[in-house]
Amino acid sequence: MKDRLERLAHCVGIGETAPAAADLIGASAPVRLAHPLGGGTGPGAWVGAVEELARAFPDLERRDTIRIEGKDAGGATWLGAGGYFCGTFQKAWRGIPPTRRMASLRYHEFFRIEGGVATEVQSLWDVPELMLQAGVWPMGPNLGREWHVPGPATQDGLRVRGSGRAALKLVSDMLTALGRNREGVAAMELDRYWHPALSWYGPSGIGTARGIAGFRAHHQAPFLASMPNRRALMDKGHLFAQGNYVGFTAWPGMAATLSGGDWLGIAGAGQEITLRSLDFWRVEAGLIRENWVLVDLLDVYDQLGVDVMKRARALR
Repeated sequence: MKDRLERLAHCVGIGETAPAAADLIGASAPVRLAHPLGGGTGPGAWVGAVEELARAFPDLERRDTIRIEGKDAGGATWLGAGGYFCGTFQKAWRGIPPTRRMASLRYHEFFRIEGGVATEVQSLWDVPELMLQAGVWPMGPNLGREWHVPGPATQDGLRVRGSGRAALKLVSDMLTALGRNREGVAAMELDRYWHPALSWYGPSGIGTARGIAGFRAHHQAPFLASMPNRRALMDKGHLFAQGNYVGFTAWPGMAATLSGGDWLGIAGAGQEITLRSLDFWRVEAGLIRENWVLVDLLDVYDQLGVDVMKRARALR
């Protein structure tokens, strides 16, 4: 199946994605897309979103930097891909004004495979990243570093091999600790599971954090303070691995009450929210060295009654 995903990665522009998607995605597969794209059923739902983007980026390219395949605890096979759409941003897209320069849109996409085709698709696009490049940033400033997030430091994300058992156990143990230790920055037992020089690549709106101290300052501390009762929905999640890489998906993957602190510049007022995220981890020397995280932040704001896309249009 990874060869079909590779074929999809080589598609560019309008007219080339449909045959490859039809070969990969089943006709009745639910396709879950990031806010405000929505979703639908079958390959047409995915193709429609990509071709809409291709009308704004006439020279659109898809560039995978990570591609893995593995089985979850229930025996289901999952494919995971991460990378960028990129090209010349020539026409407005979803109200975001064109830059008429090279621009990129980061994605994580997960496919559940049964009977040789994808029976479910989950896809997150970092839409706020494109807003930032277009100069219409409608949210609070990032605490982390905002930049073009790289692929794996080892440059092996497209040639991953191996069972992934050791990496899977490490990440599974880390997630168990996350659920067990809820209070303060001691949560997650970072020193036990994470490399001292970790790179945590969050979505635009959060940014990248470097090292344990950077991760705590730029993401963990405000996140935990704002959501002390966070609940990982592991029973709905799917964890799979290949080689030194691990993927996790759930739709959504966490629920919480936004009750304190100042996450994303949002003052908590007791709102109940869920969070969609698609994650990749890379393990090195028995510790988590890199973590790519996309969170559907626009969906979070939508749950809070804030239309971020409308705010971006107003900034034009």
